[in-house]
Amino acid sequence: MERTEEKKGEAPKRGGGKTTAPMAERKAPGIIPPDLKSDKILGEVKKMRAVTPYAVASRFNVRLSVARDMLEELTRKGVLDYVSGNKNLKIYKPHD
Repeated sequence: MERTEEKKGEAPKRGGGKTTAPMAERKAPGIIPPDLKSDKILGEVKKMRAVTPYAVASRFNVRLSVARDMLEELTRKGVLDYVSGNKNLKIYKPHD
């Protein structure tokens, strides 16, 4: 019991005394997709060799669900071709 009483009086030590700079604020990925009719967006997608939802989400800073929806829409419009995939991952390539 004496040990627990001694520990209660002590302040917990954390961080080893090092001071760190505040972390940069992270911007949350967007929910609203970019305009699919934009030449800039279409040009960026056409430059990619293999187009995956993760690659699109990273490039345009959107969520994966939004990136999947974008790729499905671009496939319907004929900009991309579905290559391969399964339930979790789909791979597309730019239409030639």
